[in-house]
Amino acid sequence: MLVAALAAPVAAASAAVPTWTLDLRHAGSAAANVTAGGSGLRLADRHAKALASPTAIGAFLSPVHLLAEPTSRLTATVDAELPAGSSVTVSVRGQVGGGWGEWAPAGAELAAPAHIVQARVTLTAGPGGATPLVHGVTLRPGPAAAATQTRQTAGTYQVFATREGLVGGTTANGHVIVSHDHFVALPSQRGLAPRDTGSYTVQVCADTGRCEWAPVWDEGPWNVHDDYWNPAATREAWKDVAQGKPESQAAYSDGYNRGLDGFGRKVLNPAGIDLADGTFWDGLGLSDNAWVTVSYLWTAPAAVTGTIATELNVRAGPHAAAAQVGLADVAAQVPIVCQAAGDDVTGSVKKTDLWDQLAPGYFVSDAYVNTGSTKQVAPTC
Repeated sequence: MLVAALAAPVAAASAAVPTWTLDLRHAGSAAANVTAGGSGLRLADRHAKALASPTAIGAFLSPVHLLAEPTSRLTATVDAELPAGSSVTVSVRGQVGGGWGEWAPAGAELAAPAHIVQARVTLTAGPGGATPLVHGVTLRPGPAAAATQTRQTAGTYQVFATREGLVGGTTANGHVIVSHDHFVALPSQRGLAPRDTGSYTVQVCADTGRCEWAPVWDEGPWNVHDDYWNPAATREAWKDVAQGKPESQAAYSDGYNRGLDGFGRKVLNPAGIDLADGTFWDGLGLSDNAWVTVSYLWTAPAAVTGTIATELNVRAGPHAAAAQVGLADVAAQVPIVCQAAGDDVTGSVKKTDLWDQLAPGYFVSDAYVNTGSTKQVAPTC
């Protein structure tokens, strides 16, 4: 067993810089396959493999933390016992405006300076299920830097989609998969939303003309460090692969990495996204694996957003009788391009005749969308 302190290089400590230590005694409802106690944090099931990983994985999500001053960097010191082949990593994110920036490794630059931050501690088992034991995690903010320039529009790419299935299994964020479920999996934890939230949501559209707005609740397919939607400067791995092209696609189509994924497995399809069964069948109307167009909405947050309160039909116009052209999932955080007056609807959030346009030709009733207001919040369509 190895006792290790894991941290990015840090300058000499200053008494003026506040640090805080995570309370690992209580895992909390957002934890995924970890158990907490007096001795520390460990995997709850050391044999429960994630979708893309050949070994068990679990994650602890800290409470949201409010800093006295904004920061662009958080470093972490981890006290852990690490059996051979196991690992512990710390990711952090900051809240900017109404949304969360992408998860970044502790010690790396955040998407933008932030007052409100959160940490995620990920435990990965070694061969045979040997699990790390985390005794403590201390975080230290660095100075604020200039805001990082964000994209004007969300990254949108065509990728190959496969159906996840795995009903009864557990996703990387701890969600138990049910029949006709609605979520997607991407091959990086940088865009993995905590369970039952939509802080990272995709718009995925098929050649059927149907689209679904779905939260990212699982990790995979194939890889776990492939945030291919990001530019090379910030992409975690496979930086020589074109932006928007998954490593699995490059391996399958071009023989990249000798045709293997990040675990050394032969890539048998070019998939860059997995779709839960309900997203695959009901939302997009697919009957087989297919190429889809995906927008990674958190990469350039919209000026106005809302959170879907219940699974919601998406219509071709602001009327209940308009053609149903897709679905918006519970907890999905969606862009509201504009709002139009249409049929009056009494929903789970409010009573209103406003309809929200999520994309040209795709509307949902605002009666089922949490916007923080009962009045119009976006321009008139």
